Amino acid sequence: MQSEDLVDIDDRVDRLQGSDYLSFDLAGELYGVDIQTVEEIRVWEPPTLLPRSPEFILGVINLRGMIVPVMDLRVRFNTKKADYHRETVVLILRASEAANHKVMGVVVDAVSDVVDQGEGQIMPPIGDSQVIAYVSGLLNVDQRVMSLINVDELLRIEHWI
Repeated sequence: MQSEDLVDIDDRVDRLQGSDYLSFDLAGELYGVDIQTVEEIRVWEPPTLLPRSPEFILGVINLRGMIVPVMDLRVRFNTKKADYHRETVVLILRASEAANHKVMGVVVDAVSDVVDQGEGQIMPPIGDSQVIAYVSGLLNVDQRVMSLINVDELLRIEHWI
């Protein structure tokens, strides 16, 4: 890792301080997104299939007249594929202005809680995996570690190719 990469990571972690996060379960792990990126939480409904889309794009849904792609986060993060059931939810996420306000549905196993960062110290992400490119930081929540997802990076279409 180069020194400019470390500066970028430190800058991303600094921007996370003081935020509230919506936590969710995915394949037994705890993840979180900045609550301000969450447009809506929807119950699972099968999307309309999109031909020739990446494997992790399940299709599209109609959200009050807007066509929104739906991503299966388990498939995107290369974990075991799950069956969809009553607890399965779709988080409708909106990227920042810098990322052109892209909107996408993200399928997760279950929503957990809203986590106030409070006094918790956000740590930089560690490790090397497919998921780390989308993680902005780590936060201790009770006895678990929550990986904080960078929504702008997750919704970047350039990562789909």
